[in-house]
Amino acid sequence: MSTKPPNDDVSAEAPAEEKTRKRPRPGERRLQILQVLAEMLQNPRGERVTTAALAAKIDVSEAALYRHFASKAQMFEGLIAFIEQTVFGLINQINQKEESGLAQTRGILQMLLVFAEKNPGMTRVLLGDALLQEDDRLQDRISQVLDRVEASLKQSLRIGQSQGSAPGNAGQDDVAVRAALLMSFVLGRWHRFARSGFKKLPTEASEISLRILLAE
Repeated sequence: MSTKPPNDDVSAEAPAEEKTRKRPRPGERRLQILQVLAEMLQNPRGERVTTAALAAKIDVSEAALYRHFASKAQMFEGLIAFIEQTVFGLINQINQKEESGLAQTRGILQMLLVFAEKNPGMTRVLLGDALLQEDDRLQDRISQVLDRVEASLKQSLRIGQSQGSAPGNAGQDDVAVRAALLMSFVLGRWHRFARSGFKKLPTEASEISLRILLAE
């Protein structure tokens, strides 16, 4: 909400219900805070976002931020929850659409690269560098998300190997090693994207890379 005084010519005449409509609902303000936080994390220099800078960007006081989130850590938890909901929602869609375990694996990997490319600020959260100097539990939370993603890759690889379409054999060790390798590839692409100031896109030559990684 702006702190500027209203224009004297209209302030007395503006209906009370119109003023009320202009004030965002609590849920809308929460969403706005998260959206602006994500946008600020897109800064190529990777500077730490402060609540003072965030409040100034939204044109509210810091106290107003804390009426919607108990702490800055809770704001980041909101971003992680968005990542979790979006990524696993897309993984479920891929698995429902593709019967082939190999196609599921390729689809999940490509989705992870595209998600980062479309959401640079979220990439910094996924990598954990946006969470440095924040509450330690945030690093644990994002690690759990990445572990779940790797588990999804394992499941798809296991299906593919049972179908005879994925590389390797159906052994547990082989599946775990391959899933870890694929996850390392994704993390590497994310790191390169962030390190380049979001110029080197994660999807660059990704089709060729995935073909090599998923070859026999």
